[in-house]
Amino acid sequence: MDILSKIKQPVEGEMIQLNEIIAHALSSTSPLLSRVVAHYLTMTGKQIRPILVLLTGRLMGEVKPETLHGAAAIELLHNASLIHDDVVDESKLRRGKATINGIWDNRVAVLAGDYFVSCALESALCTHSIEVVRILGLLGRMLASGEMDQLSVVQSKIIDEKAYFNVIRQKTASLFISCMQVGAVTSGMTAEQSEAVQNFGERLGLCFQIKDDIFDYFAQGEVGKPTRSDLAEGKVTLPLIYALTHEQGAHCDAMRALLQKDELTDDDITRLIAFAVDHGGVAYAEQVMHRLRDEAAACLAPFASSPVVDSLMAVFDYVISRTK
Repeated sequence: MDILSKIKQPVEGEMIQLNEIIAHALSSTSPLLSRVVAHYLTMTGKQIRPILVLLTGRLMGEVKPETLHGAAAIELLHNASLIHDDVVDESKLRRGKATINGIWDNRVAVLAGDYFVSCALESALCTHSIEVVRILGLLGRMLASGEMDQLSVVQSKIIDEKAYFNVIRQKTASLFISCMQVGAVTSGMTAEQSEAVQNFGERLGLCFQIKDDIFDYFAQGEVGKPTRSDLAEGKVTLPLIYALTHEQGAHCDAMRALLQKDELTDDDITRLIAFAVDHGGVAYAEQVMHRLRDEAAACLAPFASSPVVDSLMAVFDYVISRTK
């Protein structure tokens, strides 16, 4: 059994129900919107985030209908943010398939993203929990704030590990925290249990983004994701931050000088990547991921050992080991 199959096993039946709920939530009488939605439904990825909601609910026994609707709300809001991100980044491909803006145009993509947001709110209302609606509203704020803060960091050319973690906590970890929070609220967890799973989600989200950032330091073809794009956009992530803040001398000064340029050449990016790798930046980022995993395992102490706990830890292992 592969790791993804192991992760899904405790909620396999619920995943079928979830996707039926999502398809129903997105149904429309608009011919164009229906075509856009049909395209989106062919692009669904591994659905790690709604799986987390369902697994959190399963910790308390049977997955309730409210948890299923909460998982749908999270997935729809997440995908709304991806649709809008593709517009901002002018991305024509996602997971190897054409994006909505790639097939149609930015106007259609922005409107489709807005539609997904509305569908997410409707799904949240189906949980009959104002707390779930509040979580979704706060998540939307955090995602936007994190992206804005990242723009500020890039524009100010800030090279600081604390600033880096502040950004990824908002733009990535907030979504994972919300997954666990929705699962906790809809399954009736105690305050202590809810705090425990949210702490788990925070560490998982941080690890997810660190792993994404590590991919940028490999040559195209070594991993199944586009590489070198972060530095091309002026984003200085954990491996390079570590190398620049733990080394001194003329070589380090030269690398810092490169980052002051308005636009980096391919050769500049190659030199910066080599510097980060050669001076332990990638190794350090990998150490941080494993430390986060150990902390996350401790977060699940309030719950007895079970296949659901095993699946949650398998999510962490999958995030660390993934190649795309």
